[in-house]
Amino acid sequence: MNRNLFFASIDNTLLIKYLRPPFKIALYNPTAHKTLKKLKPQLIKQAKGKKTEDFDVRFTALFSDIFSRFNQLYGKHPSYEEALNRLLETMMDGYLQRPTYLKKKDAQREANPAWFRSQDLTGMMLYVDRFNQDLKGLMDKADYFEELGINYLHLMPLLESPKEKNDGGYAVSNYKKIDKKFGTNAEFKKTTKALSDRNMYVMLDLVVNHTSDEHEWAEQAKAGNKTYQDYYYTYSDRSTPDLFEQALPEVFPENAPGNFTWNEEMQQWVMTVFNTYQWDLNYTNPMVLVEMLENILYLANMGVDVFRMDAVAFVWKQIGTGSQNLPEAHIIHQLFKLCTQVVAPGVAFLAEAIVAPEEIVKYFGEGEVWSNEHDMAYNATLMALLWNSLATRSARVMKASLRDKPKKPQGTTWINYVRCHDDIGMGFEDRHIYEAGFDAGAHRSFLSKFFTGDFHDSFAKGMPFMYNPKTGDSRISGSMASLAGLELAIEDKNKLGIQRSIDRINMLHAIILSFGGIPVIYSGDEIAMLNDYSFLGDPTKSDDNRWMHRPKLDWKAAEKRNNKRTPEGKVFTALKQMIALRKDIPEFADENNVALVESTNEHIFAYKRDLGEESTLVIANFNDADEDAFVHIIFPQTKLDSKKLYDRITGKKVKIEDGRLTLRPYQFYWLTNK
Repeated sequence: MNRNLFFASIDNTLLIKYLRPPFKIALYNPTAHKTLKKLKPQLIKQAKGKKTEDFDVRFTALFSDIFSRFNQLYGKHPSYEEALNRLLETMMDGYLQRPTYLKKKDAQREANPAWFRSQDLTGMMLYVDRFNQDLKGLMDKADYFEELGINYLHLMPLLESPKEKNDGGYAVSNYKKIDKKFGTNAEFKKTTKALSDRNMYVMLDLVVNHTSDEHEWAEQAKAGNKTYQDYYYTYSDRSTPDLFEQALPEVFPENAPGNFTWNEEMQQWVMTVFNTYQWDLNYTNPMVLVEMLENILYLANMGVDVFRMDAVAFVWKQIGTGSQNLPEAHIIHQLFKLCTQVVAPGVAFLAEAIVAPEEIVKYFGEGEVWSNEHDMAYNATLMALLWNSLATRSARVMKASLRDKPKKPQGTTWINYVRCHDDIGMGFEDRHIYEAGFDAGAHRSFLSKFFTGDFHDSFAKGMPFMYNPKTGDSRISGSMASLAGLELAIEDKNKLGIQRSIDRINMLHAIILSFGGIPVIYSGDEIAMLNDYSFLGDPTKSDDNRWMHRPKLDWKAAEKRNNKRTPEGKVFTALKQMIALRKDIPEFADENNVALVESTNEHIFAYKRDLGEESTLVIANFNDADEDAFVHIIFPQTKLDSKKLYDRITGKKVKIEDGRLTLRPYQFYWLTNK
């Protein structure tokens, strides 16, 4: 049909053809329809005769959703009309600039909206420079990912940031430029294209809450430009900051107390919730939203498949509140998602929201069968519960918490992980600690002591991060292997301790690979790397002990991965095998099909994964006592015939004796019938 007549008369057959999931038809909105008619000539003119049918269909289908949200936030703002025009121009320009090969991927993912919920995906997160120097070095080791079975790469912050005041790359000074220490924009495009050709996906961090104080916008603000001062929260005196401070919590009370910093150049107080050099963006200004959308689409057109949206809970500030998880924050993220769906529907969004479970699920959005906000979120609660269970040798708190976990919308998924670049916060609720029979305050203090080695029965070697002397609570820094006991066991030359620590690592990996979501391995954990204490000699890092679990990958240690007598070989081999097995287990795809299986044994964690006629029962034993643990009479809760059990991991039959299944310390099963 004539593209120039598209907006005036939509062919219903064409509309139905293109409105595949995850798209939905919004209810008729007369105001939105009137606005659409007014704005359509602008978009037609901007297209300059280029083919835009895909864009037109998606734009028409989603415009009402976009308009209603934009109007709700900015309808009374003096720049409303200008900002709305720029928003639509940005979307059309993003589509026109999108490479053909990415548009083909968009079409494939529209046809398969469950692509990111597949059991085929297994991820790895890494710092490019600490993995192998730069983007060229990354591609030199691309075979390493394929050897292990990794096909989803989270490349930690790559965008330009200051040399020193950079917060590990989370203080961005240019959203459209790859930092020169990693390479160039051209090299990044080449990398994403090469990884795409290997059927691998790339996830990139996008810091949406704040910029570096060396970003162009901040530099303009410091020079006195009022337009750019309005991109941030800036005030000439303390009256408004003091009102904010009454309810704003401190993110880093030790290193960056308070939430405002005085800037001498600007002679203004500026909101700096995270660090003094990270200026919070003011999303009450619609131009900030438009600018950030432009950055998203620019990076998407460089080949980014998934955006890890950093600090999503913080983006909307309001006096009298903690300025986290506010309804307006969700609307901001919904606008990012909806606008990107129009331009690049093959792009997905991950919420970095380390908040309570009932708040996390809200970042998936309002849809019942698809996400209109984020497609993925970190399963931080599961991560914390796994470490809690290792310390207590008990699954009681884990069971209590997971029984109570809100259900996420169908069509979304979790990122499951054991370790990441950040510290470990025990982000589960006190009521579940009490339900498990522990005192919450004493229990949290115990966990801090256990994982920092300050407990008589501890195997862990970690450090406290952001210790709170009032409560005795702290977050924990440390590598997976060191926290699991390997470092201490090697120091003590304890052969049994070494094997126990390897068993712990393998069990934790077995759980995140089977629980429901995309499992992501933290680089170095696949070869059981230990704490790196070299950060203590670096003045730019010595005040942040999280660098102890951000080591440079030891490629000499990696060479030991093929020697099954070494810790590196034992961990790598087990992980590689489980990743390969996972790809052939259809019920491991995330269809909201995880169900806990109850056991009276407190050491046992069990759950089932059912999909149609396929069923797998996962059982893990957190007890490290020499006596065997056992599971008694749980099979009636599953589809499995206890007389025909087969362990997918070992490939062997499993016998039930006297009505119970016996497990060694840290033993785990993926059980099915064959």
